[in-house]
Amino acid sequence: MPCCEGAQSIQATLAGLRGLHAPPDPGWIRPEILAAVTLGLALAGLAAWLTPRWRARPIRQAALADLAAARALPPQERRVALARLSRRLARSLGVEGAAGLDARLGTDFFGSGPGRALSHDLYAPGPAPDLAAAEAGLARVLAGLRA
Repeated sequence: MPCCEGAQSIQATLAGLRGLHAPPDPGWIRPEILAAVTLGLALAGLAAWLTPRWRARPIRQAALADLAAARALPPQERRVALARLSRRLARSLGVEGAAGLDARLGTDFFGSGPGRALSHDLYAPGPAPDLAAAEAGLARVLAGLRA
């Protein structure tokens, strides 16, 4: 009989199959999950470390660009532009005035150095201050800016 021969071959094939087995128990710690968690924590730490450095660059770059633009101005306008730059820098860093800038940057440039011409002595009578020293000092302060 042709129908019984097919049934016997199917039964022989089914007899050769193994039964279902549960996969081995992975335990509490699975390596792929542990690797994913470790990678996620490493990326979060890297982002937390880089964020302040990314935010500092626009302040420094904008201030350096303003300083370069001020150098092309006539002396009286240059003095006002440098004074505006120092006030803008103070606002960007969240401090008040020349004393706040000196405290935040760890210098005495604005209080007793050449930067005094941009803050305290801006409207003082007398001869015009040396803007080259103020520009050079401001460039050094901006180059060391890390905040």
